[in-house]
Amino acid sequence: MLNRVVLVGRLTRDPELRYTPNGVAVANFTLAVNRPFSNQQGDREADFINCVIWRKQAENVANYLKKGSLAGVDGRVQTRSYDNNEGRRVFITEIVAESVQFLEPRGSNQGGNQGQNDFYGGAPAGGGGNDFARQGNQQQPNRQSNSFNDDPFANDGKPIDISDDDLPF
Repeated sequence: MLNRVVLVGRLTRDPELRYTPNGVAVANFTLAVNRPFSNQQGDREADFINCVIWRKQAENVANYLKKGSLAGVDGRVQTRSYDNNEGRRVFITEIVAESVQFLEPRGSNQGGNQGQNDFYGGAPAGGGGNDFARQGNQQQPNRQSNSFNDDPFANDGKPIDISDDDLPF
């Protein structure tokens, strides 16, 4: 049997981080995922999918994602039910995320293709992974080169030049 879900979409609101009585972090968020077709009026519709993630990853999602952030979710579908205050049974279907990928650089303009254009910009002829790393260090000469927190992918407002051959997809 197989229960696997892979989604890419934008958060419809900021993630909601809570802790269980035992101190385990849990974050809830809703992902808007575009349908692959248009309706009769030519408009694209979206599905709004509730997601939940646990522990350290929940804290990361709450700290680094916000409304409009582009994210990839890998997880499974889960259904549960409970009795509400009126005594009626309420069924909930949600995605229990095993991992969430942040698909835009931190601080990018979210809510459109701006972040994608910054990340997937074209590369000059002959540009490879090593050229990219050297270029990142040349753009910010005051950075310490051996720092643990040194992030070569930090958004400095300039497009990243990377060849399609360097992308794993």
